[in-house]
Amino acid sequence: MKDYSKLRNESDIRGIAIEGVPGQEVNLTEQACRDIGRGFALWLIQRSGKTSLRVAVGRDSRLSGGTLLEWIADEMSREGINVTDMGLTSTPAMFMTTKTDGYMFDGAVMVTASHLPYNRNGYKFFTPDGGVEASDIKDMIALAESDKHSGLTPAGVEKGEFMSVYAKRLADMIRQACNSDKPLEGLKIGGDAGNGAGGFYAEDVLLPLGADITGSRYLNPDGRFPNHIPNPENEEAMASITEAVLGSNADLGIIFDTDVDRAGAVLSDGSELNRNRLIAMLSAMLLRDHPGTTIVTDSVTSSGLAKFIAEKGGVHHRFKRGYRNVINEAIRLNKEGIDSQLAIETSGHGAFKENYFLDDGAYIVTKLIIELSRANKMGYTLHSLIQTLEEPKESMEFRMNLELEDFKPYGNEIISRLTEYAKTKQGWSLAPSNYEGIRVNLDDSHGNGWFLLRMSLHEPLMPLNIESDSVGGVKVIAGELSEFISQFDKLDSSKLVEYAK
Repeated sequence: MKDYSKLRNESDIRGIAIEGVPGQEVNLTEQACRDIGRGFALWLIQRSGKTSLRVAVGRDSRLSGGTLLEWIADEMSREGINVTDMGLTSTPAMFMTTKTDGYMFDGAVMVTASHLPYNRNGYKFFTPDGGVEASDIKDMIALAESDKHSGLTPAGVEKGEFMSVYAKRLADMIRQACNSDKPLEGLKIGGDAGNGAGGFYAEDVLLPLGADITGSRYLNPDGRFPNHIPNPENEEAMASITEAVLGSNADLGIIFDTDVDRAGAVLSDGSELNRNRLIAMLSAMLLRDHPGTTIVTDSVTSSGLAKFIAEKGGVHHRFKRGYRNVINEAIRLNKEGIDSQLAIETSGHGAFKENYFLDDGAYIVTKLIIELSRANKMGYTLHSLIQTLEEPKESMEFRMNLELEDFKPYGNEIISRLTEYAKTKQGWSLAPSNYEGIRVNLDDSHGNGWFLLRMSLHEPLMPLNIESDSVGGVKVIAGELSEFISQFDKLDSSKLVEYAK
C-alpha cells in the first residue's frame, strides 16, 4: 500500500532524491514522483472543473532537478495536462506564469527543496490564486496514493522559457520607479546566488540597468552547492556576501536562497540586512507610502522591531511561524478591512500586497534597489532608515528534541504548564496577543528580555528563542527557565541546562 505522508512538508512536498548520504534512504523515487504528478493533475482538474488545462513546470539548480521535472511532467501529461517545461527558473517566477499576459497557465509546479542540502528535493505547487495550502497537499497525496486516473486523452510536454520575461518585469519596475532607462549607473551591487537559481538577477536585471556587478560571486548554477548553502539565514552564506561587499566597495550586496523566494542583503558598511533589520527597512519604506498599515510577521521578531514599527506610524501584528501562516493572516486582515501591505518572516520570506502576496526574494531586492537609487539621488543612506531600530544585545535559539513518538500532546502539556507557571513567577509577564506557544517578557532583574517556547511546525522538537537587551541577560533567562524545563524527561533540554550553568 502506498504511503506518501512523510513527503508532505505542510504546503509542499520534500524528500530525499539522491543516494549516498549515510542513513538517508531515497524516498522521492520515480514511482512517488509520478504518483504525486498524477495526484496534482487530478486535484487541479477537480478544482478547476476544466478538462483542458495548461501547467508550467520549472526547477532550481539541484542535481536531481531535471529528472524529477521529467517524471512529474510526463505523468501529468498522461492525465491530459498540457505541460510546458520552463527549465531553470525561480519559484516566484513559476507562480507568475499563471498571472502574466501571454502565459496565464492554469497551474505551475516548481521542483525545489529550498535551502535544504543537495541530496534533497521536492515540489511546490501553484494555481492563479497562489501557493496551495496544507489541506490541498493532503488531498493531492490521497489522490496520489489511490489508483484513480482522469480518463482524459494524454497530452504532451513542450519546451518553454519564462525567466527573461520575469527578469524584464523586475527591471522595468526599477526603470519606472526611477524614471530612467539606466537608473543604476554609478552604483556597484554585488550578488551572491550560492550557485542556486538566483544568478539571473545580477546578469539579467542589474547589468542591463547600468549597475557594476563585478563584486558578484557564485552566480552560475551548480546543484552541488560547492561554496556555501544558498540560504540568507546561514552564517557562512552571509559571511560570503559581506566579504564580497567589503572587498569590492559595493553600495549593496544581495543574497538569495536556492529557489529565490527568500532574500537578504548587506549594506555598504558590511552590516547585515536580514531578520529584524530587513523587516524594519521594508516597513519604513512601506509606511512612507501607506501610513498606518499593518505589518504581519512571524512569532520570533524582537521587541525593538515592534517599537520601531509603532514609531513609524504602523501596526506590528506578530503571528505564527510559517510563511503560509503570515501570508494568510495578512490576507485575512485585508478581507476584514484592515490594510496590511506586508507579510514577512524573519527567515526572509516576504510577500507584498501589491505583488499578489507572493513570497519573492527578487521582488524584495528590487524594492531595496529602488530605495538605494532614490537614496543616492536624495543624499541619504539605506542605513539611515533603520538607525532608530533598537536591537537586542544578545539572542540565542535552543532546539530541544521531544524523545517520544506521540510528541504533540507532550509538547502542548509543557506549554500549558509553563503558561500557568509564568503567571506566578515574579518579574515574568505573558506577552499579549500571542498566537504561538508561549512568549514571556522578563523585567530588568530577570534578564531584561523575552523568551518564546513553541512546537516545531514539522518536527518532534521545541524551539526556544531568547533575546535580551542586556549583556549576559540571555544566560539569566536561560537559568530561570531551565529550572522549570529540566523536569520534563522526554524533552532534551541538556544544551539549555549546560548553557545556563
